[in-house]
Amino acid sequence: MSKPRDLAEAIRKRVLPKDGRFPLEAYRFLYESLDHTIRRIGERRHVSGRELLDGIRDLALRQFGPLARMVFDRWNVRSTEDFGAMVFNLVDAGLMSRQETDAREDFQNGFDFDEAFRF
Repeated sequence: MSKPRDLAEAIRKRVLPKDGRFPLEAYRFLYESLDHTIRRIGERRHVSGRELLDGIRDLALRQFGPLARMVFDRWNVRSTEDFGAMVFNLVDAGLMSRQETDAREDFQNGFDFDEAFRF
């Protein structure tokens, strides 16, 4: 699944039919955020939910600036818990790995969208 087109197709077939709340673009951004987070921490290793949320916030501010909140609203992503749901949708579909200690709760109350994306 290394090619972006293959990944997009897998998400379309394995994830979106089971949970159509979030569009393909949101999942693409999630993968970009994971890559961004790994680059930020400087080593290729497992990333915790909190680390990923920090990377998501940072990348959103860099890519979208003051429009970040609007982009997330368009994608139906309105809380850090939504990112957790997306991660576990990918895990359940075999498109992302997890450690035994990883849990959806890792994404609860990660940051407040109003505060994080206020300009």
